[in-house]
Amino acid sequence: MGRLFGTDGVRGVANRDLTAELALDLSVAAAHVLADAGVFAGHRPLALVGRDPRASGEFLESAVVAGLASAGVDVVRLGMLPTPGVAYLTDSLGADLGVMLSASHNPMPDNGIKFFARGGHKLPDEVEDAIERRIGEPWQRPTGAAVGRVRDDGDAVDAYVEHLVTIVPNRLHGLKVVVDCAHGAASNVAPEALRRAGAEVVAIHAEPDGLNINDGAGSTHMDRLRETVVAERAHAGIAHDGDADRCLAVTAEGDLVDGDQILAILALAMRERGVLSHDTVVATVMSNLGFRLAMEREGVHVEQTAVGDRYVLEAMRSGGYTLGGEQSGHVLLLDHATTGDGVLTALHLLARVAATGASLAELAAVVQRLPQVLVNVTGVDKSRVDSAEQLRKAVAEAEGELGMTGRVLLRPSGTEPLVRVMVEAESEERARAVADRLAAVVKSTLT
Repeated sequence: MGRLFGTDGVRGVANRDLTAELALDLSVAAAHVLADAGVFAGHRPLALVGRDPRASGEFLESAVVAGLASAGVDVVRLGMLPTPGVAYLTDSLGADLGVMLSASHNPMPDNGIKFFARGGHKLPDEVEDAIERRIGEPWQRPTGAAVGRVRDDGDAVDAYVEHLVTIVPNRLHGLKVVVDCAHGAASNVAPEALRRAGAEVVAIHAEPDGLNINDGAGSTHMDRLRETVVAERAHAGIAHDGDADRCLAVTAEGDLVDGDQILAILALAMRERGVLSHDTVVATVMSNLGFRLAMEREGVHVEQTAVGDRYVLEAMRSGGYTLGGEQSGHVLLLDHATTGDGVLTALHLLARVAATGASLAELAAVVQRLPQVLVNVTGVDKSRVDSAEQLRKAVAEAEGELGMTGRVLLRPSGTEPLVRVMVEAESEERARAVADRLAAVVKSTLT
């Protein structure tokens, strides 16, 4: 059996991979590990539990709550709330542990469990490993008054929304915004936060029924948002994923504004306000070359990491940086949050539009994206990517051919037996030709 925890908690098909029994055992083990580490020393332990609207979240929430309370931990149920909302409240309410039940942008049958430590930070790998090792161990069960108590917090959503609104750099008066909530956890937060910040709001896909999360909606399905922005003559559109830790945008003309462009807009806004630490933004190797060229032109340094928000966060913390993110729209503003927050990102992006009087399209034009082609080569030995001499020569030849007008990236998948071939060039035709050629070399070399 492989490691239970992935890069973003424990995920799988609910009631098959992620069962009520596993959720309960994970919660008990987490309580024991934190207790032995002294986290609960001197006080009665407190955990917060939130979830997205998936139907499976209902029984998984019950299992998590039962596990924690049976281990002597008091539990506050937050109800439906974005992942970053759970992280924020874990910190602001002084909880010892936060638990979020969500599979983010994954389809409805999936679900996941993510733990936050005191302060709202993701658990370190070594703590997750310790939790995994202690699942199912014999233990002394508390009885009587020592068992945990459970209550609901009906003010959680309002507290989180109020926090978001108070840290917006300026009001959004005069802006009309369409927000796609993906029938997810943003449904009761994003429209309200935007309205309180001063925008006129049209909400779509904001009627979760437990079954429709991410179903043709949200940041992975942008068509209806584009159409609605144009039809409503809105200034911009905002799209979130199921747990609202991501944000993508749409211009008034219906054109996509991706995570790279959002990062660039926020970087320039933050530098102007003097809050862009070290004049640096952190991004992954998958960020478009156009983004890096734009930042170089504007005098902003780009710190590059491997793909994954955890690597972005690690680089930000070690370097003391305040802004980072991914092309997917997962943006980290560490002055205000411990994790990616899609609603926070949207508020700051729209605040820049309102403050400058420029359209979102004009602001996003700072990044001239190069056409990017991605080919997944399956059925290959991905462990040999770095050692295959013929492949290295083919990549070097392609890089020499593209020069400063493009780039090549070969990346073994972290979860599947495939190699991703990404090529950027001045035209999609050239990028496609180079990518297909390299994919053929990968196939012939690594099989």
